[in-house]
Amino acid sequence: SGNVPLNYFGIADVRVAFANGSTGRATSVDRAMVLAVGQQEMRVARGETKYSARTVTIAGEHYRIVAVPGEDPYTALILAQSLTPTEKMLERLGLVALLFGAAGMVAAGLAGWAVAQGGLRPVRRLTAKAEEIARTEDLTPIPVEGNDEIARLSRAFNAMLVSLRASRDRQRQLVADAGHELRTPLTSLRTNLDLLAQADSRTEGPGLSAQSRSELIGDVRDQIGELTTLIGDLVELARDEPAGAVTERVDLAEVVEQAVARVRLRAPGLTFDVRTEPWPVQGEPAALQRAVTNLLDNAAKWSPEGGTVRAVLREGTLMVADQGPGVAAKDLPLVFERFFRSEAARAMPGSGLGLSIVKAVAERHGGVVRAGTGPDGGAGFWFSVPRAADSAD
Repeated sequence: SGNVPLNYFGIADVRVAFANGSTGRATSVDRAMVLAVGQQEMRVARGETKYSARTVTIAGEHYRIVAVPGEDPYTALILAQSLTPTEKMLERLGLVALLFGAAGMVAAGLAGWAVAQGGLRPVRRLTAKAEEIARTEDLTPIPVEGNDEIARLSRAFNAMLVSLRASRDRQRQLVADAGHELRTPLTSLRTNLDLLAQADSRTEGPGLSAQSRSELIGDVRDQIGELTTLIGDLVELARDEPAGAVTERVDLAEVVEQAVARVRLRAPGLTFDVRTEPWPVQGEPAALQRAVTNLLDNAAKWSPEGGTVRAVLREGTLMVADQGPGVAAKDLPLVFERFFRSEAARAMPGSGLGLSIVKAVAERHGGVVRAGTGPDGGAGFWFSVPRAADSAD
């Protein structure tokens, strides 16, 4: 290494020095380089360490200085290269990274905003629809696209709208039908009361006879009874799911026996053939009693004088059949509709709600009811409710 002039290494921007371990001195064409040589390089020259590397400051610049053993004993070759180009490169890379990072953050923010806008668009549509419903009561379903969670939510929302619209239509129909049914007895009641008032206010001329007065008062009482029954039926139908309804374990056979005893008093001219077997259910005793009583009353109304009403409870199904004319085939799909009355029934007393209540009670208890022809050729009704869950088979 001594054959190469030290100033030749400056071409590569590398500063060179030699350290002598025996004398503890360093030689170089650059005095600043000699001053930079320290104990670490001298330990390499003395053979105490294999090499050394550290960062030093020479003439105000940062250098990376490395020392390795030389060819001659107790010598070390010391090389130092300026870190200024590297630092400048790192500064430029840092600026580039900062700019690209800022641009990436902006791009990511814009992309996130676009994705959020696209993802939340169905939610905003649902929100706008809910606000529109609250403002206009328009229950028209919204269009649904895709199969993601938002689409499932939209379909569920549409199903809710359909259910609400059906419920609203039923309520409106119930109010309209109730108004129509109430109009006739109210008009008749008002007419009879007017006749009584006019008769009582007469000072001259013949008034009402005792028999006519008695007949009018009897008609008023009958009409008040019809109104009371109709209002009770309307209240029962208006609450498909009674709030706070209390259910308990009850034997359907006992319910049938009690209902038969009640209807037998109202129809003393009929024979009741009753056969039951225990069938425990979990339900509302009063509602079940009302449904069974309605079926028996309907059978008693259509039975001929001296006829037989059959009530058979077997395996959770109660069959109530009469010996009357039966239900016309065209009326079978309509017998459980509210206020439906066949042509033959329009001249008979009743509100047209009894069988509707039977259907509502059956559905409320998870059961079903159907109509058909009984074993004696008259009308037959089959009322079924499931057995209580904790009952032994």
